[in-house]
Amino acid sequence: VQLQASGGGLVQAGGSLRLSCSASGRIYSSHVMGWFRQAPGKEREFVAAIRWSRQSTIYSDSVKGRFTISKDNAENTVYLQMNSLKPEDTAVYFCAKANGLTSGEREYNVWGQGTQVTVSS
Repeated sequence: VQLQASGGGLVQAGGSLRLSCSASGRIYSSHVMGWFRQAPGKEREFVAAIRWSRQSTIYSDSVKGRFTISKDNAENTVYLQMNSLKPEDTAVYFCAKANGLTSGEREYNVWGQGTQVTVSS
């Protein structure tokens, strides 16, 4: 499986962006797709994840209620709808695949390249 993230850009605080992560190769029902982000000078942190076979989702507290993760199984694509963006959401966003629903970075064994999200104040 290879992952390709896209959709980043520059947006004003309070605005919205939708990130996409397209997967090439077979995605199995047991797989989980997640989003992480890394701000300058900080460690990479978990954002959200979704089971491929179900609608089960988990979110970090910092984005809960503002971000929504979703998927299109037919298109092999996972989305991250980001609303009410804040300057502290500025980061490089990565999509990744794991074998279980988890926020643990070490459990994700396939990573896409990042897409930059910049939120201006």
